[in-house]
Amino acid sequence: MTEPPGRRERKKAATRQKIADTALRLFLERGYDAVGIRDIAAEADVAVTTLFSHFASKEALVFEQDQDFEQRLTQAVTGRAPHEPIIPALRHEIHALVRHCTADGAAPIWRMIDASPALREYEESMRLRHAESLAMAIAADPDLSQTTTASRAIARFVIDAYSLAREAPDPQAAVDDIFRMIEAAWDVACLSSASAGGESRPR
Repeated sequence: MTEPPGRRERKKAATRQKIADTALRLFLERGYDAVGIRDIAAEADVAVTTLFSHFASKEALVFEQDQDFEQRLTQAVTGRAPHEPIIPALRHEIHALVRHCTADGAAPIWRMIDASPALREYEESMRLRHAESLAMAIAADPDLSQTTTASRAIARFVIDAYSLAREAPDPQAAVDDIFRMIEAAWDVACLSSASAGGESRPR
């Protein structure tokens, strides 16, 4: 009997979460470099092929919410109400992301990431990908009317805000401080766009 799509998706999500949780536990217990893909698959009671159907690499197991974060950032642009300001929407998502990544229990994970060149490289490539996806969403919004360069610059500022705030003594206050500067930069970009187009643009 074929399983209904909803149940199938729930099972896939549960398997994915089980693999990620198992991998993180093993990494923290034994050290990232000491744990192999086969160790994780055996501990999670799945085939290696099943693991790779959910995660493209060992590094991706550490950043298992990567795609969710990227989607939430782009939806802050594409899902907002008509003429709703973009910067507050993005600030809200970065606040949520920083809360998640500075929650209780997160410190050992970040120590592990900071100690691993492979994980640091993966995180950097992930942030660049998030910034590019966000830039494309901004540039594609007709209400914003920003050039590709301006869209990419603002997107980089937003993604870097997360990294800077995560390392600050007061992460949430740091997000607000950084976004005040981002908003000022956005206002300048909007003025330049309006001057070029000869009309006022929504922000």
